[in-house]
Amino acid sequence: MISPDEYEERLGTLEPQACLPVGYRSSYGDICRNELGTLIDGARQNRILSFDPGTGVIVCEAGVALRDILVRAIPHRFFLPVTPDTGLVTVGGAVAADIHGGNQHARGTFGDHVRRLTLLRADGRLTCSAKENPELFAATIGGLGLTGLILEVELKLMKVPSPHVQQHTWRFDDLDQGLQLIERACDEHEYAVAWLDQLSGGRHMGRGVLRAADHADASSEFPDIPKRIKVSVPFSPSFNVLSTTALRPLNAYRFRRESPGETISTVKWTSYFHPIDRITAWHRFYGSRGPCQHQSVYPAENARETTLRLMEAARHAGHASLLTKLRRFREPGPRGLLSFARPGFSLTLDFANQGEATARLLGELDRIAVEAGGAVDPAKDFRMSPEIFAASFPNWRELEALRDPAMISDFWRRTALGAKP
Repeated sequence: MISPDEYEERLGTLEPQACLPVGYRSSYGDICRNELGTLIDGARQNRILSFDPGTGVIVCEAGVALRDILVRAIPHRFFLPVTPDTGLVTVGGAVAADIHGGNQHARGTFGDHVRRLTLLRADGRLTCSAKENPELFAATIGGLGLTGLILEVELKLMKVPSPHVQQHTWRFDDLDQGLQLIERACDEHEYAVAWLDQLSGGRHMGRGVLRAADHADASSEFPDIPKRIKVSVPFSPSFNVLSTTALRPLNAYRFRRESPGETISTVKWTSYFHPIDRITAWHRFYGSRGPCQHQSVYPAENARETTLRLMEAARHAGHASLLTKLRRFREPGPRGLLSFARPGFSLTLDFANQGEATARLLGELDRIAVEAGGAVDPAKDFRMSPEIFAASFPNWRELEALRDPAMISDFWRRTALGAKP
C-alpha cells in the first residue's frame, strides 16, 4: 500500500490498471480490493482544510472520517446531510459509493451535497463540479474510486437545532401495515428506517418496528459529543450464533418489547446514527467466515411482493438475518452516474457467511431483485455476476469510458470487464 504522495510521484510510470484508492475499507465486498495491483491509502491525507460556521461549507482532504467532520461541525449546530450507520467512513469513500442514509427520501445521497472536488488522474489534477468537468464529476460520485484519486472535497452541511434526535417508534403487525407507516413517516419526518422480522410467517409475515426521527430542539440535555464507550467481540464463535433457531426468539423479543401505538423518545446522535461504532471487531460475532450483506432497491409498485419474496428466499435457504432493514427511496437523485439509490424501496439483509450455501442464496436474491426491475448494491457485494451488474447499472459503459486507465478493482474486473460486449 502506498500513500497519495507516493502515487503522485509515480505518475507517468504506472502500468495500466495498476492502482486503486481506498479509505477504511469498510465495504462488505471487493470494490476496495485490487489483488493484482497496488492500493492507495487515501486515509493518510485527513486534514480539514476550512470550515465556515456561518454557511456550513467545509473543505477537507478525502481521507477525513465522517465522524471527524461531525466533531468539528456539531458545536456550530451543523450535521452531515447524509450519514450511513457508521462514522468510520472517509469522505472520499462516501463520494465514491455515493452513500445513503435513513433520510434519502428527504436529502438524497451524499453526492447531492458535494459542491466541488479535486481529482488526481493519470494525466494530472482536475477540479470537478457541476460546471467544471461535469461529466467527470458525475462519474466520480458513485464511481467506486475508478475515475481517479479524490484529493479534496467541498461539502455543504445541514443546519440543525441539535445533533440528537426525537425518535418516533411504531410496532406493526405485518408488511402491509409497515409499508403504509413508512410512506407516512417519509412524508412527515427527516429519517425513517424499519426493522423487519425476516423469520415471521403467516399473517404476521413482514412484521417489524419503524423508527422515524427528526433533530431534537436545542434544549436536548445530552452532551453534544458523548463519550466513546466501546465494547469488543473477543473472538469468533465456533458455531453459527445467528441460526434460525437462535434468532427466532430474539426477533420475537425485539418485536414485543416495543409498545403498541406510537412511542416518542430523545436519543443521542451516536446511538441513533452510528450504533455499530460502539463495538470493535463486531464482525467476529458472525463467525470465522464473517458477515455478508445483500442490499437491493426495487420499484414501489411491487414492493410488497418483492420484499416478501426476498425474505422468504432467505428463510427457505436456512439463513436468518439479524438486521433486516427496509427504507423508502425517493427523488431527488441519483446525481452520480453509477449511484445505487433510486426511487423505490430498499431491503437490506445480513447473514453469517455459510460458504457455498450463502453464495447460492445471494444469487437468488440478485435474481429476485433484478426481475422486479431493481438493482443490487455493489458496496455490499463480492460475487455479483456480470449479467446482474449490467441489469442493475445499464449505463456502466459510460463510467468505463471515463475510468482513469491507472485504476481498477477486483469488483470491476469481475463485473464490468467480465461482461459480454
